[in-house]
Amino acid sequence: MPQDAADPFGVYIHIPFCASKCDYCAFATWTDRDHLVDTYLDTLELDITRAVDAGLPVASTVFVGGGTPTLVPPERLAQVIAAVPVLDDAEVTVECNPDDVNAEMLQAYRSGGVNRVSVGVQSMSAHVLAALGRTHDRDNVARTVEAIRSVEMPSFNLDIIYGAAGETVDDWTATVREVVAFDPPHVSAYGLTVEAGTPLATQPDRHPDDDDQADKYVIADRLLTDAGLVNYEVSNWAKPGHESSHNFLYWRQQDYRGFGCAAHSHRSGRRWWNVRTPERYIDIVRNGGDVEASAEVLDDDTRRFERLQLLLRTRDGVAVDSFTAETRELLAGLVVEHPDDPERVVLTPDGRLMANEISMRFA
Repeated sequence: MPQDAADPFGVYIHIPFCASKCDYCAFATWTDRDHLVDTYLDTLELDITRAVDAGLPVASTVFVGGGTPTLVPPERLAQVIAAVPVLDDAEVTVECNPDDVNAEMLQAYRSGGVNRVSVGVQSMSAHVLAALGRTHDRDNVARTVEAIRSVEMPSFNLDIIYGAAGETVDDWTATVREVVAFDPPHVSAYGLTVEAGTPLATQPDRHPDDDDQADKYVIADRLLTDAGLVNYEVSNWAKPGHESSHNFLYWRQQDYRGFGCAAHSHRSGRRWWNVRTPERYIDIVRNGGDVEASAEVLDDDTRRFERLQLLLRTRDGVAVDSFTAETRELLAGLVVEHPDDPERVVLTPDGRLMANEISMRFA
């Protein structure tokens, strides 16, 4: 069936290599596979090329994540990205570690069509970075932002995390203020979460405190809003026109295809994911096999609930009748009428702190 030009389609490319593993990270990443980099990039390009030949839709968004994409040769990564067919106005993003970035790297990315980068700042406090298991130099954030501007990258995001062990309210406030001082067009601020199987999970004394995280969220929202960034999803603030189109694609349950080990895909309610290790991914692709490891098909009720749960977190909100009239009364102060559409409701700032709990009350 031909692709409808109005239907967004995303591509995710996974780079699994890291210099070190963060204590809170549960992603499929490795610190001892550098010898596979060249072969892995060749395999990605082969996999994408075959998918294109088989009718891969033209992408409206591309996101390169990891892992640490900035660890691999930028010219080769640009070639991989350029193998993806994209619309003229496609958003193409690469995640960046501030320790790795320079103007030459970013210029190479731009040659592959990249027009947005997402920088993993996490914190501007050295002791908080250490508590997160991060190794980057906070001073390199300023150098990265300077490089981004020197190549006239159309957009960028600074990514920060709150709730690490030992992080005070003053530490967090200073981080947000320093990030705001860079005048970024987009900021993502996430509460630290504990993922099973990570070093953080085995150390309860380092787990984040819910009340502390709520206080820090309020601080972030105030400072980012005062800086002219608009909250458009619970954890994301942007200047108009700099919202992440790729993330919206996920939040709206639209279709996307993942390339690389452990990458996930979605099409019309079916989700599947690739084999987890880079060795298996390389071997299967090179032998013409299917890299799908497993899949699930969402029934209508589950798909509806997930769609509402995701949309509730965004500025789009959900239809008024997603809640009963009685429930809407109970949620007074947490959900309000959408400012532009009386048939929809959105979360208030207080409601954003309880988004998961509120979503359990859908009609």
